[in-house]
Amino acid sequence: MKSDVEQDYVDFVRHQANALCRTAYLLCGDWRRAEDATQEALIRMYRIWSRIQRKGSVSAYARKVVVSTTLDGLRRKSSQEVVGDSEMFSGQPDPADPLGVLENRMVITEALATLPPRQRACVVLRYFDELTVEETAIALDCRPGTVKSQTMRALEKLREHPALRHFSELAGMGG
Repeated sequence: MKSDVEQDYVDFVRHQANALCRTAYLLCGDWRRAEDATQEALIRMYRIWSRIQRKGSVSAYARKVVVSTTLDGLRRKSSQEVVGDSEMFSGQPDPADPLGVLENRMVITEALATLPPRQRACVVLRYFDELTVEETAIALDCRPGTVKSQTMRALEKLREHPALRHFSELAGMGG
């Protein structure tokens, strides 16, 4: 029989692992790396789970660990590797995806891959995870002003990306 602390951890993983993995994927553009980063983050959290629970903000801490683990993995990555799953995208419309959701996802993932890791993290946390500037700053262990400036630079680059010109959502995004 599991203790209450262990059961709390299992419940947390059951409810949050997919969201954490999605964040990692948006940061690195590779599902295998995202799964590895998420797994590593969850292992780190398990080791100090009772301490994390006592402090509160378990989800915020988990996000911070996943972001940190993913960005660390990107820094270690060989310069010859390409971020993104573009080799899996043939450029042909998918008949099983008549609305083009998969194609849009691929275009966005490829555009995010062109950003430096810190800018990519700001955009992912602010607009995909819908965090506030302050929450993003906590997750990235930086000042809110840094989040604002990095987000502004990232959005400028994304607006210039040729494949994203038809995404009207970018026009409304601000730092």
